[in-house]
Formats: sequence, C-alpha cells, structure tokens
Amino acid sequence: MPFARALALSLLICTPVLAQSPEPPKPAAPPPNAPAGGTPEKIPFGLPYGAPIGLDQAKTILAAAEAEAKKRGWPMNIAVVDTHGELVHFARLDGAQLPSIMISQRKARTAARWRRESRVFFNTYAAGSAYYGTLDPELAASPGGIPLVLDGKVIGGIGCSGGTGDQDATICKVGADALK
Repeated sequence: MPFARALALSLLICTPVLAQSPEPPKPAAPPPNAPAGGTPEKIPFGLPYGAPIGLDQAKTILAAAEAEAKKRGWPMNIAVVDTHGELVHFARLDGAQLPSIMISQRKARTAARWRRESRVFFNTYAAGSAYYGTLDPELAASPGGIPLVLDGKVIGGIGCSGGTGDQDATICKVGADALK
C-alpha cells in the first residue's frame, strides 16, 4: 500500500497540468503556391566540380597552411582532400590535439563535397535548424573547412582543427589562397 501511494503521489507531482497551459499560437498559412523557403534563381553553392586535386597541389596548400600555423604558434591538424572527400595529404603539427585529426578531415570533406565552407553549416545550426544533419552524418558544422577552387571549379577541400573555429578557418584560408 505505501508503494501505491508513493507512485500515485509521484505521478501527480510529475504530470504537467495541461488545462492551465496556454495554447500556442498557430502559424499563419502560407499564400497559395508559395515556394518552400523561397526559390532562388540560381543554385546556391553551385560551383562545378573539377578534376580532383593532385598530390603536388595538396603539398603546396598544406605547406602554406602549416607555415602560417607555426608562425602563429597554433598547433593544428591540417587535411587536404579531393572532390570526393578522400584524404590526399595530411599534417599533424607537434602538440596538436588528437581528436582534431578526424575533425580536420571531416571539415575538409564537408567543404569539398558540399562545395561550401563548413562555417555555413555552423551558422545554420546556430540559427536553430538541424536539417543538414539529417542528410549526412559525416557533416562537420564547424568553421575551419574551405573548398579548394581552381579556375572556378571545386577540386578538393582543406580542413583545419586544433584551435578555435576562427583560428582553424584562418589557417585554412592561407592554405586555400596558396592555390591561386
């Protein structure tokens, strides 16, 4: 009998009182034939893919990024991937944190495959939308992944991890700029 009383009391205390909760306002209905979220004239992030980056280009990009990270004293993991997101070249600077090895590769993969900076996904999540996470479980929604573009075509991506998102993005940008 004491157990039954305790159970009844806990249910009474833990159950929300729905009758006192105000009804949430209903959203306004969209106008007839309105496109979902607006329809842009062009595909965003629609740069075409080019031939995948080669090892010599990847070495040049990584060397520039590595030099900048060392100059600033930021121990980074730096990954360069091809258009498919497959690793072409990688460096782990002395003192770089170990979890950032895979994170740098995920950022680079995200940038190459999705043809946009990984920061775009960070901003989307920060705004309250987790939509992209339902499309790709490997997506990196954090600053520090930049597509590598040559002659207007995506040839790969660079990803950096080990610092703050802005530090990671700064090092990536130096690497990406070395391609030009």
